Amino acid sequence: MTKKESYESRTEAFLLPLMEENRFELVDVEYVKEGSNWYLRAYIDKEGGIAIDDCECISRRLSDWLDKEDFISDSYILEVSSPGLGRPLKKEKDFARSLGKQVDIKLYRAREKQKDFTGVLAEYDKNTVTIELEDGDRMVFERGDIALIRLAFDF
Repeated sequence: MTKKESYESRTEAFLLPLMEENRFELVDVEYVKEGSNWYLRAYIDKEGGIAIDDCECISRRLSDWLDKEDFISDSYILEVSSPGLGRPLKKEKDFARSLGKQVDIKLYRAREKQKDFTGVLAEYDKNTVTIELEDGDRMVFERGDIALIRLAFDF
């Protein structure tokens, strides 16, 4: 397990009971470097949406625990937030609840001279994602080729 995976895993293990206690959902935990800064981010959600007070409550408890445990060797910025509308589909539960809904897929490399595809999420498994296009055709994508998949929004 990499350092990144270890930090994410330990943080997730701490947060899961808190999520249950507050009837929240832990959407994701990520430890990422952006520019010269490391970020430890926890994305939380609940039915009806997360409020700033919810984020503050979880952030305080998580921060206290992280200070006590002190297992992250780098300096980092802690963020607890809602995943927002552009929430990526990452986990099994994300894909399951999105079946039959319109999704946007961005690929790492162009396929048929394009990197962006939109269609209805028709099927998925651990290796592939299948969408149905407007014309009824289906496209199958290898998960390793997908840079980002999220629900499509029409504004």
